[in-house]
Amino acid sequence: MLKGIHHVAIICSDYPRSKAFYTQILGLKIIAENYREIRDSYKLDLALPDGSQIELFSFNGAPQRPSFPEAQGLRHLAFKVDDINQVVQHLQQQGVEVEHIRVDEYTNKQYTFFSDPDGLPLELYQTA
Repeated sequence: MLKGIHHVAIICSDYPRSKAFYTQILGLKIIAENYREIRDSYKLDLALPDGSQIELFSFNGAPQRPSFPEAQGLRHLAFKVDDINQVVQHLQQQGVEVEHIRVDEYTNKQYTFFSDPDGLPLELYQTA
């Protein structure tokens, strides 16, 4: 049966900009980077500390995905953090706009949202 999330795949509009965002701002480690000549596309495998991964793709001419108003389908990608205030401060220092921190009414855990360079909604969820 299912054991967890192995990876989440993201198609970006500006590969160098998104690569910098996920590696330099979010601090994800590069596992592998490959240019696929037949597709004129990059595939960047990024590691999170828990072993899960993000695959970042570039595809020429990929259409934009609607985020607002929220469309059916995958709603957002949430990252576990120990200290949400510290991560929010880091993101803001890097020029990333972050929504105000809220408290989940069911778990009493703090969370907030921000976006990647293509407007993909990302969440920080404090687990500690």
